Amino acid sequence: MRRSDHTTLEAPPRKGRNLVETVSQRLREAILRGELKPGEKLPSESGLTQQYQVSRTVIREAIASLRADGLVEVRHGVGVFVLAPQPGLHRGLRGVDPSRVSSIIEMLEVRAAIEIEAAGLAAGRCSPAQQELIFECLDSMKQQIAASASTIDSDRAFHLAIADSTNNPRFRELLEAIGQQMIPRSLLQEDEGDTSPPDYLSQIQNEHERIARAIAERDETAAREAMRMHLKGSQQRYRSLMRRT
Repeated sequence: MRRSDHTTLEAPPRKGRNLVETVSQRLREAILRGELKPGEKLPSESGLTQQYQVSRTVIREAIASLRADGLVEVRHGVGVFVLAPQPGLHRGLRGVDPSRVSSIIEMLEVRAAIEIEAAGLAAGRCSPAQQELIFECLDSMKQQIAASASTIDSDRAFHLAIADSTNNPRFRELLEAIGQQMIPRSLLQEDEGDTSPPDYLSQIQNEHERIARAIAERDETAAREAMRMHLKGSQQRYRSLMRRT
């Protein structure tokens, strides 16, 4: 990305599964080095998409990560603006220990408290554009499963899209506070890939489809129940893992 002051932000290499982290890290470093100054407006979503050669979902999640770290401010209808970095900045919820399955279950219980209601509100309030984004995330996961690629980022984007569809920004803020650990299997991977079994991913995808369909049909009760079954099912799967360890 070439700016008027001749500072160049190079597009990230397309290696590794976590494009969101790659893009957000490049932007974060530019802010911390002062290349992107407080009060400066970031390029448009389409501009960042073209520059980094990634999807809109990746750019949105990268911006969400910076927002959660207090590095940018989203002014709806205006754009995204850089904030001055704060010393000792609190970054998300602490204390999720990937070596303790019980810690992951605790986080899933918190998510259930937030997201079951979010699904119901989304069914009653979402706009056509918000519905479209939910299904875009769903389609991304489907394609990634078929290609044996990681679905971790698109899974997180799916849940954040539902939070946005409540049209209450506090739901996204709460989920952003959980951070990347929001998708627990990301904590259990030993390398850069997603080693989740295909049948597990297919089950998760089916659960996601039920949630999306209920929201699209504006069935608040069914949306809450579908999200409850999804997150309670995740808790049960990790409890089974805990019993085996």
